[in-house]
Amino acid sequence: MTKSEYIISIKKEALKFSSAHMTVFPDGTKESLHGHNFRTTISLGTTKSDLKNMLSFGDVKNVLRTICQEWDEKLLLAKNCPFFKLLKNNSVSTSFELCKKQYTVPSDEICLLDTDNITTESLAKIVTEKFLILFGKSTLKKMNVRWIQVSIEEITGQGSSYKLHL
Repeated sequence: MTKSEYIISIKKEALKFSSAHMTVFPDGTKESLHGHNFRTTISLGTTKSDLKNMLSFGDVKNVLRTICQEWDEKLLLAKNCPFFKLLKNNSVSTSFELCKKQYTVPSDEICLLDTDNITTESLAKIVTEKFLILFGKSTLKKMNVRWIQVSIEEITGQGSSYKLHL
């Protein structure tokens, strides 16, 4: 018996976020603070495409846009990084140490992410997990979606994907 599936992919210029980050290396060194215009692509594998099981492109884009807006124009920090230490965090400013360098940034310009490093791999995984929560994993399963894949590019042709089988 032949197995087949449909792959729905959405990649739009509006589904991006401009963020700063510093990738940390295993030896405790890091990149300098810099930013990217991260572009997202989402793909969903489904076994049906009939009217009853139709997946709305608009709904998918709205959820992905919500995630991108949360990180847009923010400094992304990995709160689980062994080389990260939160020194002060209040409504005005956040001070932290990363790889033995200290920073103070306005609190509303930071997103602390539940990961150990800010890489395209970790961002793709976090976007996938957030998408499942916001869209609803059970909703996707009811629509016969078998897997979801999120790709994050930091520059054209350079990035990572995370694929999760439901």
